[in-house]
Amino acid sequence: MKLELLDWIIIASYFVISLLIGLFYTKRAGKNISEFFVSGRNVPWWLAGTSMVATTFAADTPLAVAGLVVSNGVAGNWLWWNFVMGGMLTVFFYARLWRRSEVLTDIEFTELRYGGRPAALLRGFRALYLGLPINSIIMGWVTLAMAKILGLTMGIDRWQAIIFCFGVTAVYSLLSGLWGILVTDAFQFVWAMIGCIALAVFALDTVGGIDGLKAALEIQHPGGVEQILSMTPALNSPWMPISTFLVFISVSWWASWYPGAEPGGGGYVAQRVFAARTEKDSLLATLWFTIAHYAIRPWPWIIVALVAMVRYTKLADPETGYIKVMIDVLPFGWRGLMLAAFAAAYMSTISTHLNWGTSYLINDFYKRFLKPEASDSHYVWVSRIVTIFVMLLAGLATSQLTSIQGAWQLLLAIGAGTGPVYLLRWYWWRINAWSEISAQAAAFGSYLITQSVFHLNTDKPDEFAQSLLISVAITTTVWVIVTFITEPESDEVLEKFYRKVHPEGPGWTVIAQKLGMPPGESLWPTAFNWLCGVVLVYGALFGIGKLIFKEWLAGGSYLGIAALSGVVLLRTFKGFSVTTMPQPASEE
Repeated sequence: MKLELLDWIIIASYFVISLLIGLFYTKRAGKNISEFFVSGRNVPWWLAGTSMVATTFAADTPLAVAGLVVSNGVAGNWLWWNFVMGGMLTVFFYARLWRRSEVLTDIEFTELRYGGRPAALLRGFRALYLGLPINSIIMGWVTLAMAKILGLTMGIDRWQAIIFCFGVTAVYSLLSGLWGILVTDAFQFVWAMIGCIALAVFALDTVGGIDGLKAALEIQHPGGVEQILSMTPALNSPWMPISTFLVFISVSWWASWYPGAEPGGGGYVAQRVFAARTEKDSLLATLWFTIAHYAIRPWPWIIVALVAMVRYTKLADPETGYIKVMIDVLPFGWRGLMLAAFAAAYMSTISTHLNWGTSYLINDFYKRFLKPEASDSHYVWVSRIVTIFVMLLAGLATSQLTSIQGAWQLLLAIGAGTGPVYLLRWYWWRINAWSEISAQAAAFGSYLITQSVFHLNTDKPDEFAQSLLISVAITTTVWVIVTFITEPESDEVLEKFYRKVHPEGPGWTVIAQKLGMPPGESLWPTAFNWLCGVVLVYGALFGIGKLIFKEWLAGGSYLGIAALSGVVLLRTFKGFSVTTMPQPASEE
């Protein structure tokens, strides 16, 4: 891709602004690890929610979506669209509970909910497991995408791309902590969306608009345009087996752990919740994130992917179609803006993962097990050193990965079946530390079984669905049996957790009775709010898509349903009141 002076000025301006924001928050981040990792718990909802959206808008995401659309049609996006339902669970059932817990990381929650050596073992293991190999894989596939982009557009070698991308991002991540990351996320998200929308407009213009796109697809796939553009697969769809679709909408969203879409929340979503000012801010942040992430953001990517299907019929790597469209259709000026947009998408994700992964290693391993009595300044400096180490590991992971979509599916597969434990630990007193430990071990073991015994290829949609079902069945059976054959958590641990978090529903009635408290409130109103939220997001997602494809009646109907769901949600939402929990008398 040839760049003019204007392109370079735009790119340079983007990097200067990002670095200045990071430098501005350096002093504030250095106060203590609370400021460094959760911004002193003083973040407004709109900033926390926008940061969540920016973090999930990585350089890999448009490329992976392009690969899904080229291989499976628009409906191929149900690989991640199904997580709307899990995301809304976080909004209404879990965000406020996370905020009430007042932990620094979601792994620290382990020793609030459980007790004894099993809880300590689980906390230490998850800190290392998520902070090092899993976090490295995530950053690796994001960097792989950026390396592809720079390699195709500017002819840069992969390792040169890795060093450049990591180097720039690490500077402000090391200096500014979460405050700088949040503010740069907001700036980077706006920049990235402008670039992606502009690319979609220019791409459509080259094929004669939506009508020209449909006509070209009809020529390439006679009689198959409706199935390509359909948001749900037909029974005989060659693009996505209906069995796979049914598994996605009925099982995957609650059964699988996936970064950014953890059942019950977790990871960097939970980190933003911890940083929110109030419970209200935590709920509104996750609601805005879910709406923007699923209903608003994906359509520019999908349009470009469809244009790539028309323009490049024999791509060895479908994920590169998005980049080729960018190279071929953008005029000068817009090329620089789009490259900066990809840099923005990349940097917002990497900076978060550097900070988030380091928070596990410092708060949940180093401080918890190795050096519990050090000063705040010591922890901040060690955090910065560990951030560099995490960055180097991610660079190594990048060199070993070949497919972005494949990495997505790998994490879904090895986390299959763990979701129910993460959901129920908040609402059922009987879940214990061994429930989580056994679920994680069984999930990984069942993944190995599907590969070595059943020889299922997770790159194929139907076999991926089979692998998911087998893993969920094995994992669920194991952790349920383990839960009932091991001792429950002690009354002291359970009562402390109940007083702190005050979960609703009947699952804590036993503990409430021991405390002389009335049973928790019914969960049915919250479940109705969840349903309204799910309808709102899917209605907006489908409505926007139908209008883009000029299906006016269907588009208007979906948007009407979304609006009606929003009104019902506003009128039925029960608010943020929390029953005051009496605390035990202090000992003299």
